[in-house]
Amino acid sequence: MTMDRATLAGMLDQTLLKPTAGYNTARDWMERQRDAGFATLCVSPFLVPLASELLAGTGTRVCTVVGFPLGYSLTETKVEEARHLASLGAVELDMVINIAAVVEGEDAFVLDDVTAVVTAVHDATGGRGLTKVILETGHLTPEQITHASVLCADAGADFVKTSTGFGPRGASVEDVALMRAAVGPELGVKAAGGIRDLAAAFAMIDAGATRIGTSSGLEILAQFDAGAGSAGASAEGAGY
Repeated sequence: MTMDRATLAGMLDQTLLKPTAGYNTARDWMERQRDAGFATLCVSPFLVPLASELLAGTGTRVCTVVGFPLGYSLTETKVEEARHLASLGAVELDMVINIAAVVEGEDAFVLDDVTAVVTAVHDATGGRGLTKVILETGHLTPEQITHASVLCADAGADFVKTSTGFGPRGASVEDVALMRAAVGPELGVKAAGGIRDLAAAFAMIDAGATRIGTSSGLEILAQFDAGAGSAGASAEGAGY
């Protein structure tokens, strides 16, 4: 596939979720990323106020995580977390699905859990916010990936997302293709986890991803600038 640089940058959620990254590290990191044209900077919840300050006036939105990384918080806890983070300036929130409920076929629970967070994000942002639901596909069978994706769509999610980056593996082309087939052409699909170069990013996009979560966004853009993007790329996908 081929695309221009701005389009590629606008598909990247440049991510800093390291448990060891504090305010000083994060400030330096954000200042280096803020003008690259990324869709979002995705940061740990406690860094949302700093990100909101540093990204003001740019086209890059603030993204953070909810119920991260295991997804087994109470629904009420996820809702309160989402509302509070939205009030601090986050406009894209990546929530972790209740993985155990997916595995055990508790469809009503999953639907209610996701719907509650989607509604909270929508209300807290005046309709501007987006909710991405992380399936943690490394724990799921292909059938469960498909079914969970459909449940998320039914719950009103804006995106389904492959992985936290802290699970048993990262994204795969097969995961992304399954999710795209399940949700159709309208819903967003975010591939995340182990995507560190341009070839891997293009492979995920070819499979149906509309957003890429990565901590290597600047490196990916540098590879594009060096000419690697002129003829597109293909890869088998990147896990860990």
